[in-house]
Amino acid sequence: MMQMPMLVSELIAHAARYFSDVEIVSSRPDQEEVHRYTWLDCEVRARRLAHALAGIGVEQGERVGTLAFNSYRHLELYYAISGSGSVCHTVNPRLPLEQMAYVISHAQDGVVFFDVELFEHVVKLAPLCQGVRAWVCMADEASVPVGSGLPLLCYETLLASGSDAYEWPQLDENAGSCLCYTSGTTGIPKGVMYSHRSTVLHAMSISLPDVFNCSASEIILPVVPMFHANAWGLIYAAALVGAKLVLPGSRLDGFSLHKLIVSEGVTFAAGVPTVWLGILDYVNEQRLGLANLQRLLVGGSAMAPSLFEAFGALGVEVVHAWGMTELSPVGVAATLLPKHALLSREEQLRVLAKQGRPPFGIDVRIVDSEGRTLPHDGAACGELQVRGRWVAASYFDVDESPLQEGWFPTGDMGTIDSDGYVDLTDRKKDLIKSGGEWISSITVERAAAEHPGVEVAACVACVHPKWVERPLLVVKLREGSDVRASELRAFLGARLTSWWVPDDVVFVDQVPVGATGKVDKRALRERFADFLSR
Repeated sequence: MMQMPMLVSELIAHAARYFSDVEIVSSRPDQEEVHRYTWLDCEVRARRLAHALAGIGVEQGERVGTLAFNSYRHLELYYAISGSGSVCHTVNPRLPLEQMAYVISHAQDGVVFFDVELFEHVVKLAPLCQGVRAWVCMADEASVPVGSGLPLLCYETLLASGSDAYEWPQLDENAGSCLCYTSGTTGIPKGVMYSHRSTVLHAMSISLPDVFNCSASEIILPVVPMFHANAWGLIYAAALVGAKLVLPGSRLDGFSLHKLIVSEGVTFAAGVPTVWLGILDYVNEQRLGLANLQRLLVGGSAMAPSLFEAFGALGVEVVHAWGMTELSPVGVAATLLPKHALLSREEQLRVLAKQGRPPFGIDVRIVDSEGRTLPHDGAACGELQVRGRWVAASYFDVDESPLQEGWFPTGDMGTIDSDGYVDLTDRKKDLIKSGGEWISSITVERAAAEHPGVEVAACVACVHPKWVERPLLVVKLREGSDVRASELRAFLGARLTSWWVPDDVVFVDQVPVGATGKVDKRALRERFADFLSR
């Protein structure tokens, strides 16, 4: 057999060669008109940019940072940086300033590209990132801010200095391609270095019918940011299958996303539950439909069963998936097996509400506190561990490996049934131990989310003088709702074991979220730690 390396550049070259006229559509900040071009246009510009990077001294293996939203320029950077042999380091602009500076410095980024919208971040970051020799504003010359005193370069001017005669180099497929850092919710962010091989294998896997079912007939809208675990791999999968790609920029409100979905004929979109809740509220308020949209991919946290039904009524299928930065990031996806066609819709929803089954390339198991493997019977509960061809074996620039007997410990607790469906019950750190017995915060939150007046619910542990810990429910209500704590506790009492019902309910205007859009339970635990003992 021929020996050919799996390279990120092959994905964009394939898309340009065989899907040359397929569109890439990108929203532009503060402009009604979208940017529109093709996979061929994208690949030509990416090659010119790759050549220009060498012209400013970027070497193979060097990390190049991006501080940007989902746009065509960010897409070009994904392929230009990795394709030339450097490492694309996507920096999350939602991280606290100190953590952004830490990851840029830890990665040793020599050059950082940034959206003009994030210029104020750069002004504050630059003094903290002495290793960065150049900041490149992703705009044309007229839009580059002046008078900052920073060594700013212009993206379009830099790109124009490159040659489209540049050819993608042949690289070691095990060399670093991308660098993503964890969100830092449990401590200092840790870097995960994806290889070319792992990135391409991951793109091939998630495109399979029983995972995300990507194909050339799709029109894909990744609402999940490109700075969050490579937009869950969809940027690469879209090139692999030649799908039309729609990039939403920074405007992720219901109106803006609905407009893109309808005007561009989006068939498949991916994002966290809070995004889809916003879409649902908007279309219901305006009495609108979702045009050609067929599937929503949901990750980050579980979707309430009521939302499955609400989107089902609009003709849209909801697909659960679970993963981590350390998994590139997809580990499992929830799609039905043929035998499930005989089940009632209610029974099917119970299957789809799980996180899902692993595709080929990923293996899963659960272990007890002693590290013993537990049966896959849907009843035994333990810590989920994974291994596979796109799972991290170590963290970037960290000597000690996190692996346990060759398996990566996820920190998630759950069950696995005989068909391989993973059903997560909680993070280890989020479990509530009341009187020596465990309470799943996720189960409580799912039950609370079924109440029509609840928009967001988070269950956290509070110190208790008798039971050590007891659950507290923190709730953001839907607009116009006037639910009381006693009513909500009674609602939960009909759905949960009595001692799982939270001792109290706190209503807040906003539930804090972290850098990846997930509820920040650590902040809630700190805020309400002694709430029940006051």
